[in-house]
Amino acid sequence: MYIHHYSCISPQQTFEHAHVETLHESADNKLTAKEPVYKGIPPGILRRMGKAVRMGIGAALPVITQQPAIDGIIIGTANGGMEDCIKFLNQIIDFEEGMLTPGNFVQSTPNAIAAQMGLLSKNKGYNITHVHRGLAFENALLDAMMMIKENPGNNYLLGAVDEISAYNYNIDLLDGCFKKECISNKDLYHSVSEGTIAGEGAAMFLVNDNAENATATVKAVQTIHTTDEMEVNRTMQQFLEQTLSGKQADILLTGENGDARLLKYYWGVESFFGEHTSIARFKHMCGEYATASSVALWLICNNHQWPEHMIKKQGEAAPVRNIIIYNNYRGVQHGFMHIAV
Repeated sequence: MYIHHYSCISPQQTFEHAHVETLHESADNKLTAKEPVYKGIPPGILRRMGKAVRMGIGAALPVITQQPAIDGIIIGTANGGMEDCIKFLNQIIDFEEGMLTPGNFVQSTPNAIAAQMGLLSKNKGYNITHVHRGLAFENALLDAMMMIKENPGNNYLLGAVDEISAYNYNIDLLDGCFKKECISNKDLYHSVSEGTIAGEGAAMFLVNDNAENATATVKAVQTIHTTDEMEVNRTMQQFLEQTLSGKQADILLTGENGDARLLKYYWGVESFFGEHTSIARFKHMCGEYATASSVALWLICNNHQWPEHMIKKQGEAAPVRNIIIYNNYRGVQHGFMHIAV
């Protein structure tokens, strides 16, 4: 599967004139997305949109304008517009199930993002949303790969969106997902405590089976559910044997997030890569959220020079051709990707 156009809204300067060398700092253990001026969305529609829907549409429009003939929309998300869902549930109580505002309900379902994209672009093709928590984007990738194999010549809009919901953030904070002490994303990897910092964002890609002028190639995707680090190591070993066919990876891009409980998984995965391979990290840029691996894929498409703040270990590889992404969501869901550039 080949990626031709891409766009991203994140806590860093990634939209339109991307500049990821400068690292914008977190606040209150949250990396909040830098929303642009949404020029392509009619103001009357924009003011009714929840944040997740705004980010998703805003990131998708630059991609859709590059290729108007989209044959389908495939989105991954963990919660969709969770903030609007909470507003609607609160209205049920406040108005005693009386006259409720329909906007919050319409925007609250996970598939609202893909639905709004379809409506705005007048696209009547394949439209689906994958809601698989930390593997939502990986499952969307697999779906896109299967659709392209079944429908040669088709173009699909592939992407992922998640927002920081105040309601969900508080629940996850009580559950130990986020750090209790205040920490900057610039110091994230020096932390030895449990938890991480929250993030949000949207990344969109135009994908098809046309190799001409492609920015990157998605060679393989694999997922597993396990808490056993040995099982993760076995899966990584098998994944490398199957996808690289004896070649060496030039870069390993991991979702290391400063949570001391998850380091054993990342250390195990890193042990399979020698001096040839550089090791890079990305979650100090976007924070932790279920579909953060979409930002990793965007970084690969956008960057052929990796900022120093991303590099954990500098390898010998030059030029970069094969990149492995390993992402871990809360120690249970593990995603592996092989991307060629």
